[in-house]
Amino acid sequence: MIRVAFYDTKAYDRPSFEEYGKQAGLDLRFFETKLNADTADLAKGCEVVCVFVNDTVDSEVIEKLYGLGVRLIALRCAGYNNVDVRAAYGKIHVVHVPAYSPYSVAEHAMALLLTSVRRIHKAYNRTREFNFSLNGLTGFDLHGKTVGVVGTGKIGRIFAGICRGFGMRVIGYDMFPAADSGIEYTDLDTLLRESDIISLHCPLTEDTRHMIGAEAIGKMKKGVVIVNTSRGALIDAEALLDGIRARKVGAACLDVYEEEADIFFEDRSGHILNDELLARLISMPNVIVTSHQAFLTEEALGNIAETTVRNILSFYEDDGLCDNELCYRCGHIEQCRKQRKEKCF
Repeated sequence: MIRVAFYDTKAYDRPSFEEYGKQAGLDLRFFETKLNADTADLAKGCEVVCVFVNDTVDSEVIEKLYGLGVRLIALRCAGYNNVDVRAAYGKIHVVHVPAYSPYSVAEHAMALLLTSVRRIHKAYNRTREFNFSLNGLTGFDLHGKTVGVVGTGKIGRIFAGICRGFGMRVIGYDMFPAADSGIEYTDLDTLLRESDIISLHCPLTEDTRHMIGAEAIGKMKKGVVIVNTSRGALIDAEALLDGIRARKVGAACLDVYEEEADIFFEDRSGHILNDELLARLISMPNVIVTSHQAFLTEEALGNIAETTVRNILSFYEDDGLCDNELCYRCGHIEQCRKQRKEKCF
């Protein structure tokens, strides 16, 4: 029986994973703690660890897991910026879930956008106190506006389709444009300059870290709305706050935050928030923050569990071949397995 150490367990994780894990005959050992150098020893006796976006899988953790006999890291998410894939190469294989429900994330991005521009959150709070005044609730039509989609993978393209349904002009920026997507591709500067709304749907890499910073914000339209349901560090939060204060940024809709690891997914309501930058952002009347919940639909949770379990079984039952492996060997972390059709190492 394959033993799996499941880190950062939440109540919504267990039902789907218990169902699919039981069907596959996996021995799942659930831990509420996040994976880091201090908690790696919990994986003793396990061949696999299953991790999420805020688990730490750096070179130190990888060495500890390798010493414990772990040979597979199964990410139950698409992003892998928290994993040192280079350090893992030659020791521990890494797999991820490249697509679980792109609709869930794209729809949440639109939900945030609509909530912001139509002031739904403010109206909700007012009417609960029987305040039915409309003062300060004036929004604007999405129809006819230009939305810039940064990153046109599955989620970005679905979001673009939703925007077209509202009668918006869609322009996109991607280093690898999607063929036959119907998206009007531009360079990044043009997108920043022409967009009324900018929505981020790209992975976090060294090239994309803080791609929305002071310089980028300076190129944007006055009153631009920024939506981020991808990774927090795509945005320099200090620069964003400065842009909001300067009235350059009209609104920000954030499902992710750069320093979210020790904050999001937990109930902090009875504590003083030590992150002053996040506290200042949340205090702004034109900022909406949700706690990395864009993925959280029943469909997505089921798909995540099913794909993660299938990744594990593929590794152990198909001679180590898994279509969703992440490998550092050839520099194309997500594509190299598909090209070589052989084990990465």
